Amino acid sequence: MKAAFLQSLSKEFNYYKLLGEKTLNQLSDSELNWTPNEASNSPATIVNHLSGNMLSKWTNIFNEDGEKSWRNRDREFTQKSGDKKTVLANWNKGWDCFFNTFSQLNETDLSTVIYIRNQGHTVQEALNRQLAHYAYHIGQLVFIGKLIKNTDWQSLSIGMGKSKEYNDSKFSTKKSKTHFTEDL
Repeated sequence: MKAAFLQSLSKEFNYYKLLGEKTLNQLSDSELNWTPNEASNSPATIVNHLSGNMLSKWTNIFNEDGEKSWRNRDREFTQKSGDKKTVLANWNKGWDCFFNTFSQLNETDLSTVIYIRNQGHTVQEALNRQLAHYAYHIGQLVFIGKLIKNTDWQSLSIGMGKSKEYNDSKFSTKKSKTHFTEDL
């Protein structure tokens, strides 16, 4: 059961990474730094935060607290991000750190207690917490991308008015046990 959980979780994390990448790929340098208002974050700022979070939480998880002393969380929201190449490098740095750690986990690790700001979590709880956190911010990223691109937005899921066509194609095949991301 725990191996199946890790496999399923891997697919979910990869799915949200893909949504973020498909959004970032649609945006220009200037669009990556656009905000709808002063109280909002730009796509680049969201990437800064996600990357900082991943680097902090997933570096040396069994021996150090997930909130590293070298992390400057507040700076993630104020630093200038630069061009698309820089934003994507930051994005990949965070995800590489996460997936490097994740790929080394095994079933027995899931019940091991690790700490985030001195609060104990099992690795399974920490993974669930981070999946929700990343999905939350990637949802923001997608929404801002849609605002920016408006009618030029390329849908990341079933297109508007395409639900019947999509469902018809799904129901025209045999039932199978697959993950919804296998069609992407």
